[in-house]
Amino acid sequence: MSDVLFELKGEGTAQIALVTLNRPAALNSFTKQMHKDLWAVFDEIAANKNIRAMVLTGAGRGFCAGADLSEFDFSEGPKLVERANPRAVINDYFNPTALKLQLLRVPTIAAVNGVAAGAGASYALGCDITIAAPSASFIQAFSKIGLIPDSGGSWLLPQRLGMARAMALCMTGDKLTAAQAKDWGLIWDVADDALEAALAMASRMAVMPTKALIETRHLLRSAVTNTYKEQLDLERDVQSQLGHTHDYLEGVSAFLQKRPAQFKGE
Repeated sequence: MSDVLFELKGEGTAQIALVTLNRPAALNSFTKQMHKDLWAVFDEIAANKNIRAMVLTGAGRGFCAGADLSEFDFSEGPKLVERANPRAVINDYFNPTALKLQLLRVPTIAAVNGVAAGAGASYALGCDITIAAPSASFIQAFSKIGLIPDSGGSWLLPQRLGMARAMALCMTGDKLTAAQAKDWGLIWDVADDALEAALAMASRMAVMPTKALIETRHLLRSAVTNTYKEQLDLERDVQSQLGHTHDYLEGVSAFLQKRPAQFKGE
């Protein structure tokens, strides 16, 4: 069995990619090979234009516990500090995964079925929409091993929670329940069956104008660093680009004709 499972849901030109992190005995913690397997799945999604949304979840009782620390070389002997240093694995594996997830050409929905810790929490929050089971939790576990939030966590948390809550969560490493995460605005929703709810959301996204959704993602993220004037200019430029798409012309025509739009993601 692969450490990353890939399944297509639906038919035709509005399919959903269900991607499952599949190391349940290790709470789906990431090995180097698991990153590579996930990249291959992302490449497949990018190449298949019939895929219009992705759901990311975990097998078993957890979503993802972050890095598999057993792959770090802490054996006694010369150059222990150099061998155990996390720089290479972050640069070569965790950061590329975070970027590939952020740049995926379809909307992404995380179904957090259990604990999401460390980089696992960062990847869950790195999806466009995050839905968690009532028993799920989010843990910034880094301070417990002398490290700092990575895989985008230090960028995502202050934006969604504000500095006070983000700082306390990161410094203490305390568990944040799914209900509290929703109440604080960290995630979109809590559902008894997070996967079912995520697939339902993906089904909605899969028949919407895909390019407009992805440009919305880029636009909202750009707003963090842009001035108001820069954001106005970016809105103008993106609207102009979308004005040349099939889905814009179809959407307006359908509105004027009072009929459901038939978007193609083009």
